[in-house]
Amino acid sequence: MKWRFVNSGANTGKFNMDFDLWLAQNFDSQKALLRFYSWNPYCISLGANQSFDDVNIEKVKADKIDVVKRPTGGRAILHSEELTYSVIYPIDDTTSSKNVYNEINLALRKGLIGFDSKLSEIELEHTQPNFKEFYKSEISAICFAVSAKSELNFKGKKIVGSAQRKIGNVILQHGSILCGQYHKKIVDYLNITESKKEIILKEILDTTVDLKTALDYDIDYSKLTAAILKGFENHFNTKFDVIDNPQNILNIVS
Repeated sequence: MKWRFVNSGANTGKFNMDFDLWLAQNFDSQKALLRFYSWNPYCISLGANQSFDDVNIEKVKADKIDVVKRPTGGRAILHSEELTYSVIYPIDDTTSSKNVYNEINLALRKGLIGFDSKLSEIELEHTQPNFKEFYKSEISAICFAVSAKSELNFKGKKIVGSAQRKIGNVILQHGSILCGQYHKKIVDYLNITESKKEIILKEILDTTVDLKTALDYDIDYSKLTAAILKGFENHFNTKFDVIDNPQNILNIVS
């Protein structure tokens, strides 16, 4: 499999989600792509089937935070202090979406361990939650409240959250590598009561961890990006073609 890599930097929520979807719809089906990006301004993304009514639109506008729908499922995420990745991966009758999900998360794990050996305690979640029941719960408005099978946990807490969608003959998978604690402020922007905010915030604290907290130092995003890229190269036994000129980003489909 031929792989390409691009770091598209910080962009609006609309650009990030539109571009992920565009890549999945237009990319060469014989090649795979790894992309890293971040969010400017910070952005709340909602799952494809989630309602904008879950969010206090007036407050996000006042605080200059974007709100956007993801092309994938799941629930609300406040994208802030994180490194976001997306993978476009072609599949055929011999490849399952579950297998791709597992392999991508194994590559992420390898990259995180390469960033800091303390992260060797990261494990893949082995069980699949009952999402039908989860979506009925008080904490169902947020995505990081529960770990799906094969997601990455550090000492029992989610440190990377991912979502996936099959589009034609390719898989789009993207996710958040938490690097700081700002994502917890998601509760301030949901249309919920104060008592529910307390419940959800406690759940976030109990079920998630970020790299800065886990490692007790500020995260160097450049080093993290390089480590994750190396982890993918090692796991998939390949050398990535790096697209290093942002002006050429649209040429990756040629």
